[in-house]
Amino acid sequence: MDFLNYAFMQRALLAAVLVGITAPAVGIYLVQRRQALMGDGIGHVAMTGVGLGFLLSWSPVWMATAVSVLGAVTMELIRWYGRTRGDIALAMLFYGGMAGGVMFINLAPGGSNANLTSYLFGSLSTVSESDVTAICLLAAFVVVATLGLRRQLFAVSQDEEFARVTGLPVRALNLLTAITAAVTVTVAMRVVGLLLVSALMVVPVAAAQQLSRSFAATFAIAVAIGVTVTIGGTVTSYYQDVPPGATIVLLTIAAFIALSVLAAPLARRRARALAAAQPAGDPAECAIPATRAAGDEVGV
Repeated sequence: MDFLNYAFMQRALLAAVLVGITAPAVGIYLVQRRQALMGDGIGHVAMTGVGLGFLLSWSPVWMATAVSVLGAVTMELIRWYGRTRGDIALAMLFYGGMAGGVMFINLAPGGSNANLTSYLFGSLSTVSESDVTAICLLAAFVVVATLGLRRQLFAVSQDEEFARVTGLPVRALNLLTAITAAVTVTVAMRVVGLLLVSALMVVPVAAAQQLSRSFAATFAIAVAIGVTVTIGGTVTSYYQDVPPGATIVLLTIAAFIALSVLAAPLARRRARALAAAQPAGDPAECAIPATRAAGDEVGV
């Protein structure tokens, strides 16, 4: 535990815990909406914000947040109105974000692509006190939004038409989901990196779905996995001198594989229990399915 004696590791661990909470908390809604790669696209756009931060001598974290939110809102508008050309517009937005980041950071005084590397793949030693302050504030917003409006966000993620009929402000909730995803990307970029953050938003949720069929349990398990792998990856990075972002993502994938292996016998046991409980006289079409996807639950 000697790493706790270093201020930079204290900051890195605090940031890692916040990332482990916020990324799956937003990712569960993106998985339900079948927008698992949205975080990756926002990460590309956030590169422009990082480059602008260096060029204008402003905080790269706050600048990336502003640009990411603008990009996420644009993505939602394209989804609403883009029709058949929407995919082309999204592609230009993503690649333009990458190109803008590289261009702006090279135009900045003393800037080079080396300055961008820590934001692309994460870096423990470069997490400053101002970064931690920004991450804490942004993470608080994400947690309040994803927990406080979990029923509404879940309803919209499951079925937009049904949510609209029940009177929910579907477009406003869709925008809120996009904005929280954008904020989460900037929260995670100092630890995991912009190019890898999408994995931390999606894989813990997919891993949790191997064990649970309810939304609430999946949410809790995904956050627990997120916190565990971010702390484990950060500590491993300190002792082994390996990139924190790559280490965290590989641990997340390992957790998914382990839970998938564990879930197989549990699913078979559940199927046998259901078969044993089924009255012998019932026709086959009345049998209860052995498994259901986690997203099929209607309760939160």
